[in-house]
Amino acid sequence: MKLRRIRWLTGFFLLGLVLSGATAIPLPSETDWLARFSNAQWLVRVHTALVQTQLQYQFLFYGTDWLAFGHFVIAIAFIGALKDPIRNRWLFDFGIIACALVVPWALVFGAIRGIPIWWRLIDCSFGILGFIPLWFCRIWAKELEERKY
Repeated sequence: MKLRRIRWLTGFFLLGLVLSGATAIPLPSETDWLARFSNAQWLVRVHTALVQTQLQYQFLFYGTDWLAFGHFVIAIAFIGALKDPIRNRWLFDFGIIACALVVPWALVFGAIRGIPIWWRLIDCSFGILGFIPLWFCRIWAKELEERKY
């Protein structure tokens, strides 16, 4: 039963990584939808900046393409935890550390870049939401490992 829960939560985390990575690619169309849906002035401003950047400096989006790639590669690594969560328990530690680092990273660099605090908190929530399932997976994998030996 614990093994099934570990695999389910690991799959959930993996899916989150893939979806998060995939959303880093079509930024202008995504922000267009978000700006229309929310009518938030910040999102309208972001969308305008992305459209202008796309028209004049499309090569800058190469950075977000690599951001997406990083998400996909990390997701691939978590396939090891999905297959054998006990032997690959270290991946849960890695993920927990990475998720914990999202919070100071978003707060510090968001402030430097002039990102509104409410958006930085949304970014922080991804780290927190990723941390929770990985924490349980780590605990349960450790319990299963201790039972095995």
